[in-house]
Amino acid sequence: MLDQYTRNIIKSTVPVLEMYGNEITKTFYKRLFEKHPELLNIFNQAHQKAGDQPKALANTVYAAAVHIDQLEAIIPVVKQIAHKHVSLGIKAEHYPIVGENLLAAIKEVLGDAATPEIIEAWGKAYGVIADIFIQTEANMYNESLQKEGGWSDFRPFVIDRKVRESASVYAFYLKPQDGGAIAKFLPGQYVSIKINDGHYDHIRQYSLTCCPCDGHYRIGVKHERGGNHADGVVSTYLHKQADVGDVLLLTPPQGEFVLDKESKRPALLLGAGIGITPLLSMIRPLAKKSRTVSIVHAVLNGEQHPFAAEIHDYAQKTPDARAITLYEQPTSEDRDAQNYDYEGRITLEILESALPATDIEAYICGPVPFMEQACTMLKELGVPADQIHYEVFGSAQAFGNLR
Repeated sequence: MLDQYTRNIIKSTVPVLEMYGNEITKTFYKRLFEKHPELLNIFNQAHQKAGDQPKALANTVYAAAVHIDQLEAIIPVVKQIAHKHVSLGIKAEHYPIVGENLLAAIKEVLGDAATPEIIEAWGKAYGVIADIFIQTEANMYNESLQKEGGWSDFRPFVIDRKVRESASVYAFYLKPQDGGAIAKFLPGQYVSIKINDGHYDHIRQYSLTCCPCDGHYRIGVKHERGGNHADGVVSTYLHKQADVGDVLLLTPPQGEFVLDKESKRPALLLGAGIGITPLLSMIRPLAKKSRTVSIVHAVLNGEQHPFAAEIHDYAQKTPDARAITLYEQPTSEDRDAQNYDYEGRITLEILESALPATDIEAYICGPVPFMEQACTMLKELGVPADQIHYEVFGSAQAFGNLR
């Protein structure tokens, strides 16, 4: 572990990292891709363009500096990031490359303020943190490989069915090309899909929307246009080109946003838009445990409502289950059909009426502002923070308002 002198130096850099962290990480990625263009195949270039990944790395470096005396405090964040790393195929040999370019970026941005002592201290600290990641990820790779039907890295799957679920979402039913078994997963986990555009590999994560016992994998893919997903390379390929019989490359399931199957508390599944996807895999396991469940889905309107029939059918056939739909901008057809419960966005009153009990486990997924608002409301309604679980799509970041 780190000696006290080194830790003191790291702590002294906290104010500097708070001020210059994002500039350091932007410089780091620029250097990294110039010197190692092969790594463009791993990192999400849409998130690079949007600035999400530099911000995420800056947050991680800052957190490491703040908690340098108790690095075990960042283990939950390490595990979350490690799941993403394993889904991308990041390996131990990548860490020295990252370390070399990160230290060079610190030196470049801070100039003479980055004394030899500071660079040496951060070199030592990076080595310790990298070892934590490497060991954590090695365990995850091994666990995936040892599971029945498990594998490592990418495995070919065939598109067995392609079903339109809404104006912007397709569901893909996937079976292994080799006809072998597939690993069971924890409800809420995701897989990565890799495609090549003729120049680079593009890897994206998609939540598994089926039951772990189904014998196939199913994902729901929204066609991303604009915003933080400016290129939309993978979703465009899946929507416009991929068809039944085509082969996709998948990683084993990963992710820490999973259903607590040991809990006996009633569950609230709260999703916005495509954020409903990880929650879908939780529905049947909850029913098997006879747990009371409320499913709240906030979407734009009926045209943009994926998996609506499936959720409605589940709620109709399952005792102690109810489904609540919010349309922010219902169409005239929606109003005529009366196929939603509330118009507008989620409110404290709506959320309170949806609670299946006062002592619950809440699972939330959707845009970050939606999750921040939902977390705040649930805490106002007396739900403890450790019983509120959420999934952040995109680059892993520190979203302070969620806790």
